[in-house]
Amino acid sequence: MSTLDPAGSAARSIANLWWLMLTGAVSLFALVMILFAMVMIRPHWGAKVAPARWIVFGGLCLPAIVLTPLVAYALVTGERLLPGTGADPMRIEAQAAQWKWKFRYPGIDGGETEGVLHLPAGKPVDIVVTSVDVIHAFWIPRLGGKIDAVPGHRNVLRLQADVPGHYQGLCNEFCGIGHSRMRFDVIVHPAAEFSAALAKPDAAGKVPQ
Repeated sequence: MSTLDPAGSAARSIANLWWLMLTGAVSLFALVMILFAMVMIRPHWGAKVAPARWIVFGGLCLPAIVLTPLVAYALVTGERLLPGTGADPMRIEAQAAQWKWKFRYPGIDGGETEGVLHLPAGKPVDIVVTSVDVIHAFWIPRLGGKIDAVPGHRNVLRLQADVPGHYQGLCNEFCGIGHSRMRFDVIVHPAAEFSAALAKPDAAGKVPQ
């Protein structure tokens, strides 16, 4: 369930952002260590630099050079992860309750599953997330970011799985003694077979506790 092994466009954007931020953090750390080593090896070199310059260049300019592009990239990536207004993707309702997940598929007769989420491969899907009791959080690490499930409120998360396969989802917000068991299976079907797969009798199975 590693977020660094993405299987969807949203998860890939998050993984790229993580690697970029790690690179920035390592770069800053390396530069600080180089300056520290130079001061330790040549104490007089550090004494020649005025304290005000250390503060301005070392404490302000250097971090700004690294952090400004990272913040800009993070903002752009975050906007891209939000559900857009142009497309009209399939909507699936995810309802959290201690300690299980139910999924409804509007437009599909009898389309309701518990503990198993079915998705079509290669197509964007808006997951409409809510809760009937306490705050939970919906998360499929390999497909995208997490979003809170709040009682009386509907949050929307857009996901897209690249290829058919089996994945794991979970609640990522502590919600009581059964929190660790609040997981669900994610089955991604070829897009052309999605409706037929959902109509099978075993499609509404439950995750073993």
